[in-house]
Amino acid sequence: MEPAILTPLEPKSRAKGSNVNHRKRGKARQLHGKRRSLPGTSPGVVIPDPTQPPSQVEIIAYGPERLVEEKITDLELIPARMRDHPVVWINVEGLGDAPTIERLGEMFDLHRLALEDVVNLHQRPKVEEYGDVLFIVLRMAHVKDRCATEQISIFVGSNFVITFQEGQPGDSFGRVRQRLREKSGRLRISGSDYLAYAMIDAVIDAYYPVLEVYAERIDTLEDIVLEGPKRQVFDRLHEVKSDLLLLRRAIWPQREAIAVLSRETSLRFNEATRPYLRDCYDHIVQIVELVETYRELTADLRDLYMSTISNRINETMRVLTIMSSLFIPLTFIAGIYGMNFDTQISPWNMPELEAYYGYPLTLLGMALTAAGMTVFFYRQGWIFQRNS
Repeated sequence: MEPAILTPLEPKSRAKGSNVNHRKRGKARQLHGKRRSLPGTSPGVVIPDPTQPPSQVEIIAYGPERLVEEKITDLELIPARMRDHPVVWINVEGLGDAPTIERLGEMFDLHRLALEDVVNLHQRPKVEEYGDVLFIVLRMAHVKDRCATEQISIFVGSNFVITFQEGQPGDSFGRVRQRLREKSGRLRISGSDYLAYAMIDAVIDAYYPVLEVYAERIDTLEDIVLEGPKRQVFDRLHEVKSDLLLLRRAIWPQREAIAVLSRETSLRFNEATRPYLRDCYDHIVQIVELVETYRELTADLRDLYMSTISNRINETMRVLTIMSSLFIPLTFIAGIYGMNFDTQISPWNMPELEAYYGYPLTLLGMALTAAGMTVFFYRQGWIFQRNS
């Protein structure tokens, strides 16, 4: 198998007027979207998301000796490209055009239920066979400030692969395109099943850079927590925990889907490609383990943060308690000598009030009391402790 090369997300072109505001893009972090079809609607109805940009269709048709890459607006040019090349990759960016999606479905005999899943962006990763066409749903991850996932729908036929992507900038297929252009590896001499494997491998490998980002964030947060608890650290830990939960929800069903492809016999993947799918399964198992490890580390950091807060409160309360303990006997002495007694009425009415050195002796007694209690607290190890 060719070594996987991690590359940054390749920018995707956007149609004019297809600007999506930040609030709408933020919804990509949610795996469960809102269904637009009413309850009881006939199955297989294609109702695109109104926030999606217009669909742009890109074709890469290739063989061992020749490659054609172009963006088209007339779908009727596709049959000619298929006649001239052994394999055709049709990539649709943006799911706002129902007529374009339905026309591609008619041309390649794609099942209506699969097309309905393409435009409903809350699908779990899965693998389904509709006749001679294999339908695969994956989730592609990327991260800037926060983590987000994007649904990738892949149709694999005998000599074609069709991918449907949301209209967000960037995808994981930049290295696949480069390998096709450079005739690198086996892509140009293999069939559509190997192209589909290369896409699956690219989507899975794109999780590694995302997890590296979160590994660095967790290390940074750990250093900050150990230095001293801060409120913003707790908020950032909550964000990291939420993003890792999003990744977990995306990667676990994806693991099941890849397991199906690597173990069960499929019409679209031959035996020569199946070992590469098993390698993809190994990678995704590693990713699952990393996600679980990072989630546990985040939970441990939250516990450490709460423990640090509790320890700080305990230290504060200990200091206040010691100060109160020191002043309790002093307050008692001051209270005794602050009472209004008259020694002329009775010699038992605090004769110390007539002592010549009564005031300094009282202050000295209070100082010795405080010093004695301080020494006692020190010997008990309650104050002035040294960290070993």
